[in-house]
Amino acid sequence: MMTMTLPKIEPKTKTILVIEDSDELRMDVIEMLNLEGYITAGADNGLTGVEQARKVNPDLILCDIMMPYLTGYEVLKTLRADANTASIPFIFLTAKTEHVDRRQGMVLGADDFLTKPFVAKELLDSIGIQLQKREEQLAAVHRRIDDITKSIARALPHEFRTPLNTVLGFSEMLQSEAQNLKPDQVAGWATHINQAGERLYRLVENYLMFVQLKTLLENEAELEPATASESINITIQSQASAVAKTHKRPDDLIMDVDGKAIVSVTDKYVQKIVEEIVDNAFKFSKKGQAVTVKGYIEGEQYTLQVSDEGRGMSSDQITEINAFMQFEREHFEQQGLGLGLALVRQIAELHDLYSEIKGDKETGMTVTVKFSTK
Repeated sequence: MMTMTLPKIEPKTKTILVIEDSDELRMDVIEMLNLEGYITAGADNGLTGVEQARKVNPDLILCDIMMPYLTGYEVLKTLRADANTASIPFIFLTAKTEHVDRRQGMVLGADDFLTKPFVAKELLDSIGIQLQKREEQLAAVHRRIDDITKSIARALPHEFRTPLNTVLGFSEMLQSEAQNLKPDQVAGWATHINQAGERLYRLVENYLMFVQLKTLLENEAELEPATASESINITIQSQASAVAKTHKRPDDLIMDVDGKAIVSVTDKYVQKIVEEIVDNAFKFSKKGQAVTVKGYIEGEQYTLQVSDEGRGMSSDQITEINAFMQFEREHFEQQGLGLGLALVRQIAELHDLYSEIKGDKETGMTVTVKFSTK
């Protein structure tokens, strides 16, 4: 006799919190969800519902609107303001049918809105859709984390070892060959050591600045008053020239920078913005391809715009720019940890500056930052 192996059906392990002040409806919904294999918890008012949400950390919340102590709107607003509960899918169950009520719930971040009375299929379908959306979102986050982890694993050892090996290698040769070296050889080897040290120094400094800015943004800290002392056009000209010289491509730099202005951003942050944008333009373009730096006053703003003719990025890659993210590194050799434009975005966000990155793989990139003038 031939036997057939039936596929194993995994039971649902999702927890659903039902916040409803009607005991009868709450128990009916919980019983139905239990029969479907869900784990459930209940609360008979908004205040208890918030407490339960923080305690149980459910995968989804069903919530009435008109309840004692806290309304459903207040429950949603409270949970969305808490990082631990902010992303939990939230479905309103209500007798209210006015468009304005639905609109208010959506503005606060509700994921769906079911009007009483509803049938079981409507509720289960809505739950299924929202849980599926959350699974897809979590999967996307995990892919993102995996991509960043792989990027760090690929780039970090290389970025630290390469300059360190240069420093150690040439310094060891200087020690062992000191008696036989000519002055020009000593100078040449010392130059290699200095360049490697500067590369490592910049890597460490960028990482420390990234952590500092991230901390300020996460804590919504107020910045100290800006202490810019130099006209921004001078900073742009000097920083852009220095970067072009570092890349040994001064002839590829085209500058159209005018208009003297003191901007409401500290000098070190202005320097970092210019350095990273211009460096990125040279890094992703070839010798002979122009890097154009423009600076001009427009109303009460000073606009910095840097364009290159390099390989550019797709719109998806531009959206995903972040620390430790490098695109197509397996195809193109490039230095760094992907901190450059991520730092620019952080500084811009911290100072409420307009910033924009545009371009494609055919025409290169254009990065624009607008500073408020004093």
